[in-house]
Amino acid sequence: MVPRLVVCGAAAVATTIVFSGTASAAPIETVTYCRPTDPNLAELSGLTSMDGVLYAIGDSGADDRVAELDADCAVERWIDVPVDPYDVEDLSSYDGSLWLADIGDNQMRRDTVALTRMDPTTGAGELYRLTYPDGAHDAETLLIEPGGRPVIVTKELSGVSGVYVPAGDESVNDLDSPGPTPMRKVGDMAFTATDTVGGPPFVIGSILATGGAVSGDGDVAAVRTYTDAYLFRSSDGDFASALVDPAAPRAVVPLPDQPQGEALVFTDDGSLLIASEAGFGPAESTLPPILRIPDAVSLDTSTPEPAAVDPVSPTVAPEHPAQTPAATDSEWEFRAAVAAGVVLIAGAVGFTVRRSRRSR
Repeated sequence: MVPRLVVCGAAAVATTIVFSGTASAAPIETVTYCRPTDPNLAELSGLTSMDGVLYAIGDSGADDRVAELDADCAVERWIDVPVDPYDVEDLSSYDGSLWLADIGDNQMRRDTVALTRMDPTTGAGELYRLTYPDGAHDAETLLIEPGGRPVIVTKELSGVSGVYVPAGDESVNDLDSPGPTPMRKVGDMAFTATDTVGGPPFVIGSILATGGAVSGDGDVAAVRTYTDAYLFRSSDGDFASALVDPAAPRAVVPLPDQPQGEALVFTDDGSLLIASEAGFGPAESTLPPILRIPDAVSLDTSTPEPAAVDPVSPTVAPEHPAQTPAATDSEWEFRAAVAAGVVLIAGAVGFTVRRSRRSR
């Protein structure tokens, strides 16, 4: 799909990518890596790999411990999270530590979100709070760039995800604990619906960012939705800028049908593993398999052709926000319909936080 740039509202200084059109390709071929059987992994939301070992975590209600998995996805041991989490939604690793993305906020009322560092051997660690510059957001995607800078991609019902980094571009190793560390917004990336099958019922899963990962060599980053994976290549490791740059090399990969796909990780050989929550079927002994996309880092991530300039939708932001052309009626109607529909069925499809905790 060829992206086109849209400048929205008063955010005239922010770049927005709209991945437009519908995916017509069949899902990419995958092989089964393994199938989890432990029912405590029914809400698997985050995966990471470190020194050849796979780690997994569930989201709210199942995020107080991390599972270390063997080659068959059996749980070798559970590692208690060192601080009481609010809603962990993604899992990454950097410099010998696990990093838990405690960034979920379905009701969008948290004053801060957090990253939790965790030693995979002892379970020791600490909390690092972060604040958005523009109010609360729900998010499920964490990328840690090769230089250690964390990147949070929000999950917006409108389909327009914000991309945020620490305001001082700090590495995770340089964050203050407990903080908070202020963040800044790099820009926006916006998705329109594809026809790839998958995700929770009644939800347009192709517009909701649900997980992220960076390859071991630091050359490729992946952001997934419930239905598709977006691969970005960066020569300098600045993936935050690549996500919001319409000229950045990338590939859009239709994924196999998963009930609630929220996790992915690159393995040491460059493959991409994708995993899903059990969704709405019985959990015991029927957990979705973890699937493998072989040599995903070698998938073609071509620089897209420049989009034609619409005379009423310029590709550069005007000097004054008041001159910014509005999105078309069809765009706003689509996004409003999606947002309204998801809000109405949120309780039915399990987006609400399943246990009450105090806000951080």
